[in-house]
Formats: sequence, structure tokens, C-alpha cells
Amino acid sequence: MVFSNLIFLYLFLPANLLLYYMTRNPAWRNGVLILFSLFFYAWGEPVWVTLLIFSATIDYFHGRICEKYLGRWQAKAALISSLVLNLGLLGIFKYSGMAVGSFNALTGLSLPVPAFSLPIGISFYTFQTISYVIDVYRGQTGAQKSYWRFFMYVSMYPQLVAGPIVRYKDVAAQIEDRHTTREDFIKGISRFCVGLGKKVLIANLAGDFASQYLDGDLAALTTAGAWFGILMFTIQIYFDFSGYSDMAIGLAKLFGFHYIENFHYPYIARSATEFWRRWHISLGSFFRDYLYIPMGGNRRHQFWNLLVVWFLTGLWHGASWNFVLWGLYFGFLVILEKWFLSKVLEKLPRFFGHLYLIFAVMIGWSLFYFTDLSRLWVFLQTLFGVAGAGLWDVQLEVVLLNNLLWLVVALAACLPLVPWAANRWENRSRPSWATALESGAGMAWNLLLLFLCTAFLAGQSYNPFLYFRF
Repeated sequence: MVFSNLIFLYLFLPANLLLYYMTRNPAWRNGVLILFSLFFYAWGEPVWVTLLIFSATIDYFHGRICEKYLGRWQAKAALISSLVLNLGLLGIFKYSGMAVGSFNALTGLSLPVPAFSLPIGISFYTFQTISYVIDVYRGQTGAQKSYWRFFMYVSMYPQLVAGPIVRYKDVAAQIEDRHTTREDFIKGISRFCVGLGKKVLIANLAGDFASQYLDGDLAALTTAGAWFGILMFTIQIYFDFSGYSDMAIGLAKLFGFHYIENFHYPYIARSATEFWRRWHISLGSFFRDYLYIPMGGNRRHQFWNLLVVWFLTGLWHGASWNFVLWGLYFGFLVILEKWFLSKVLEKLPRFFGHLYLIFAVMIGWSLFYFTDLSRLWVFLQTLFGVAGAGLWDVQLEVVLLNNLLWLVVALAACLPLVPWAANRWENRSRPSWATALESGAGMAWNLLLLFLCTAFLAGQSYNPFLYFRF
């Protein structure tokens, strides 16, 4: 099940909220969340619920052992056991096919290639349970004594299948005791509706355009068409993933949880380093805290540490060599910036930094999009005018004219214009009637977004979540 689904919007979520708030006992409320989360996850892949339960169960006990034997060899053994089991499962289900296929290509053998269907969200909940065990091992948080509370943390459907990666220590107090205020509930609804609008009204349309231009015969693609296609994917992947994160954060607020922000207007960055401080923040901080710093961070072998982190960042996104290439590409950019490029960019007008970043990101998304490296090479040649069907085509001109307003809105939504306007408005003194009017306008805006999204979903067949496959 996905959030941008009419069954979720008008059946699942209302039923969940109704039963949750009809139940007064905190333990029963947790039970409601667990049951709905399991149903949500099992909607598409019921068999892999068992894998989710297994991962949660083994790390519940790993956490208890780490706390009981803190600082002793038994705690280290539990940590190693957790890492081996979790990463082993992730490797088997996600990377075994890639590993065997690559081995066959190198050796000329014909070993049978495993063909597991990838359990949805395995990369996200695996990293969550790993971070929990490591934090308990480090003494940074206490182990959860209640199995069901820990299972609720792992299985919570808002962040279960596509993040953000929620660390236990950040929500431990809310697991034990939480209250949903009226303000939280209203903010949660607003955040969810904004995320839904990002997904349905921008990402889906951009993805449809990207598919038209990038999935067809690349020999018939013009240079302008190639740039337009990758621009559409650049818009799609941002609003698809940030929209999901907005909806996850909004849903969590409805149940009294406060998740960390996962995006902070990444396309306004002026370097690859800054971009990755703003994009998928929970993943970047995970690799920083649990891999980069333990390897030595900036203190020793910095460039090697960065290459390892970016190799694994690329691999985390998918079992295909184009993702590894994409990760290493950003790793080299970050290394170049730390070496000398940042100093050059700082001496230039800010505009050049933004231009460099957008160009670098769009090339990066090209590497990300094409899993077939031969098609990637043809596309890059077309992008720079070396191959393809010319520089411009009339069909693209028609598409741009017919969708100019939508394109302007989509590009403007990449900028922090709304927070800027909201801050200016908040700093003004205004009478109580203006505050009431503002609240009513906010609710009307949410209803309008919901109405428009419902209308679009009723007639759309293209409605994927890109990060579900990771």
C-alpha cells in the first residue's frame, strides 16, 4: 500500500485514526498501530512480514544483551551477531543476484542467478534496527524492555517502507509516553497534504514526462529533449521522495511522534557537499555516525573513508552497478571540493555555485536513472550533442508551451519561498480575527490539495514511489 492511494486516504487512514483515538489505554493504542502497520506492509507482500518480524525480534534480544553486558565481550558478540545477521539478510535478498551475475560475467560461468523479490523497505528497517543495537552498545540509549514497544518502533508504517531512517534514541521518550496536541494534529494534516500534493501533482506528472523522453529510442532523442527528460527526473525524484518524507512526518505527528526532517531544499545548495547535507538527511547522518567517523572520519585516511562511504551509499540505493557509479561520482565531487574546488567556488559569485551544483546533480541523476550502462553512454552523448537526432524538436516546444505554468510552479516549489513568506508573516503583529482567518485559510488549502490529488489519482495510472525499490 502507498500513501497516495485512494484506499489509504479514505479507508485505511480514517479507520486507523478512529480506532487509535477511541482507545484510551496506551498499550492498546500501540497494539492498534502495530496491527495497522502489519496490514499496511502485508498489503502488497504478505510473505515478507515474517522477515520484518524476524529482524525486529533478533535485534530486540541483541539490544537487551548489549545493555546487560555493557562494556564486556558478550555485548560485542551481540553487536557482531546483529551486524552479521542484518547485513547478511540484506545481502542475500538485495545483492545476491547482482553478485552472482557479476561473477558470471567475469568468469564466463553460468551459475544460477538468485531471483528474490526484494522485500519492500528492507534497506530502511535494517538500518533502523542496526542503529538501535549500536546505540545501546555504545551506551547512548537504554534497551527497550517491552518487545511490543520495540516492535512498534520498527514496524510503524509511516516510515517503514521508505524512511526517513528513524533512530530509536530520537523517539524513545515518545514510545514510552506521548500525547497528540491539537496543534500537532493540525500540523500533521497540513504536512501530509503538502507531501501528497508534491507526490501527486508534481512528481507523478514529472515522472510521466521523464518516462516519455528517457525510456524510448534514444537515437530519436534530441539534445534539448535529453535535457528536458533528465530535468523531469530531477524534479520527479525530489518531489517523490521529499513528498513521501513529508507525508511520513505528518502521519507520525497524528500519533504523537516527531520525526527528524529528511530534506531541506537540496537544490538551492552551492556544492555537492552542501547538497548531501540537505538531501536524504537521515541516510547521510547514518553513514556519517556509524561508518565514516568510526573509520577515522577527517582524522586519518579521509579520502579513502569518503570513497568507501560513497561506494556503499550508491550500493545501498540498488543492486546495480550504475548506482555504485552514481555513488562514486558524488564521492569524487565531495573529495574535489574538500581538496580545492570549494575554495574556487567561494571566490566566484554565488550564482556560479548554484549553476555548478544543478549541472552536477543532473549528470548524477543520469547515472542514477539508467541501469543499462550502454543506454547511459548513448544518453550522455545525446546530452552533450555528440549523438541523437539534432539539437531541438518541435514536439518539445509544444510540450513546454502546454505545461509552462506547471513547470514554473514545480521549479518554484524547489525554493524555500513558502518558509520565507511564513517567517515574514509570523513576525508581524496581527489581531485575533486575522489569526482565525489564517487558520481557516490553511484548512481550506489542505482541502483543496486533497480534492485535487483525489481527482488526479482517480484518473492516473502512473503512481509509483521510486524509493520503494531501495
